[in-house]
Amino acid sequence: MRHIHFALISLGCALLAGVSHAQEIQPRITLSLEVAGEATVNSITYQCGSKTLAVSYVNAGPNLLAILPVEEQSILFTSAIAASGARYTAGPYEWWTKGNEASLRNLMAEEDAKPLLECSVANQPQ
Repeated sequence: MRHIHFALISLGCALLAGVSHAQEIQPRITLSLEVAGEATVNSITYQCGSKTLAVSYVNAGPNLLAILPVEEQSILFTSAIAASGARYTAGPYEWWTKGNEASLRNLMAEEDAKPLLECSVANQPQ
């Protein structure tokens, strides 16, 4: 049995806003998953209008995860059932990819609300 380790770092909004708290300790969480087979981490960059979004996909046995920045924080999404494409959810958010297209939605918004982001793949994993 192999273990895969990855870390999530959440940047505080105060630091991003330029508030001078350089001595603050950044929260860090390390997760370990036991995997019997292969485990991979792929990074894909998406172009979402004028914004670039870097997403990491963790494929570790039955655990399929996506890590992406939402509102200045790295959020861990877990796979969910999808009729087509790949669908991941975290709290009120849904990240859905199909082919080279992806969208981020707030599931708490009106049913016909536009996605928060509509994206296209800017690079392919190596």
